[in-house]
Amino acid sequence: MKKSIRTLQFFIYLFVFIGFLNLALLKSPIDTLAGVFFLVIFLIIWLTTWVLKKYYPMGDRLIFLLAISLCSIGLIMLFRLNKSIATKQLIWLVLGIFLFLFIVLYLKKGLIKFSKYRYPFLAATIIFMSMATFFGVEILGAKNWVKIGPIGFQPSEFGKIFLILYLSTALSDIRSRKQLLEPCAVIGVALGFMVIQRDLGTALIIFAIAVTMVYLSTSKIQYVLISLGLFSAGGLASYAMFSHIRRRVMIWWNPWLYVYNESYQVVQSMYAIAMGGFFGRGLGMGNPEYVAVNESDFIFSVICEEMGLLMGFAILILHFLLFYRSIRSAIHAENNFTKLLTSGLSVMIATQTLVIVGGVTGFIPLTGITLPFVSHGGTSLLISFLALGIIQKVSEGDESEGQ
Repeated sequence: MKKSIRTLQFFIYLFVFIGFLNLALLKSPIDTLAGVFFLVIFLIIWLTTWVLKKYYPMGDRLIFLLAISLCSIGLIMLFRLNKSIATKQLIWLVLGIFLFLFIVLYLKKGLIKFSKYRYPFLAATIIFMSMATFFGVEILGAKNWVKIGPIGFQPSEFGKIFLILYLSTALSDIRSRKQLLEPCAVIGVALGFMVIQRDLGTALIIFAIAVTMVYLSTSKIQYVLISLGLFSAGGLASYAMFSHIRRRVMIWWNPWLYVYNESYQVVQSMYAIAMGGFFGRGLGMGNPEYVAVNESDFIFSVICEEMGLLMGFAILILHFLLFYRSIRSAIHAENNFTKLLTSGLSVMIATQTLVIVGGVTGFIPLTGITLPFVSHGGTSLLISFLALGIIQKVSEGDESEGQ
């Protein structure tokens, strides 16, 4: 295992070096900022792996390396698209790493102590899930952003974390159907706010999290079937009530019919992926300007155009391996609270990946969410590293301390 970790770490360094060297040589004179990016990422990887190895050698260090591999791919592409955005993303990455290390280093007694904060987690869930409904601004058809001066964020990103924390406390000791009423009501309220905000992507993620956690806590397949039925009914109701959702479904069903207006983004995304072929057109050689929102929602498409489907598959494989290592940590958790918490966070990241990749490739209706660890987005990156820190803590096997 130690040898495989060192090998993976070396290849990450090599990939980042080649990527930013390529970007530096594209400019005349040579772009020295690319060298600064490489050095910062190198130091992030070296310092974080050193801390994990020195203080928590029993933890799963592959979790961090898989995530930073995805971040490196995203930063290379963001630097190629827009240096200003890439610089902001690098700053958010540094903040995310500090948050990750803070959780790993300072939760001395494990996570079980948080299982007693059920109702504070419930209150925080409702506050963050509802915030955009009352104070949000509409962007690209969805009212899911809140802006305070120059700063904008998606409250539902924080709401998902608090929902998982709440469900982990509420479902960790389920003994009767009656005990399911409260958590199911909270899930329904959270989904209701997402419908009102027309945030289809987050609704899908919340549903996947909820179904997974309810099934893990009860082992009853009928609850999954009931949930699917209720979600389908809610989806049909949303389709009937909101023109924004009807338009998304219409675009997905036949994008070529609306290629010059409503489905322009999706069609350009599919063209970009097709133009890249298996090996890509070369970093800096594509036309990402034809793809809308290419730094966030459609970054997967422009990566495939310039780095090829090979890199697209690599991103999916890295996310799959990250999910596998995270779920592996959940399986070895020593109590129901941390088992459910780690499972919920793992499903959150995996579902978000599947939803956005499925949307930009035309497999499912498009939803405006970010690709975890890859897309530009400070809130998303911080939440992803917060989740990763908790998963890392569980992998250390210390979660039973303090019981």
